Amino acid sequence: MSLNFIKNFVKHESFSGVLLIIATILALIFQNGFLSHFYQEILRSEFSIGFREFTLAKPLILWVNDGLMAIFFFVVGLELKREIVDGELSNPSQIALPIIG
Repeated sequence: MSLNFIKNFVKHESFSGVLLIIATILALIFQNGFLSHFYQEILRSEFSIGFREFTLAKPLILWVNDGLMAIFFFVVGLELKREIVDGELSNPSQIALPIIG
């Protein structure tokens, strides 16, 4: 693969969706395959962050659930705000169907 192709693909707006689908498929394969025990051990491993005596230590699964999901929904909220202010959802007739859904 060309390095140019990869740079262009990363700049494309569908990159994050493709990356999320690939990560989901890999997680399903690891969880339901012969690597299940290894996958569970990785999720249970403790990860800590801190400075001197101020340390926050949690299993990796809690970092994902508490931290990364909060960041994910923050980004989704920012995207929604941008669409309502400047995007396709700024027209009240176009926003009716998503609100009903």
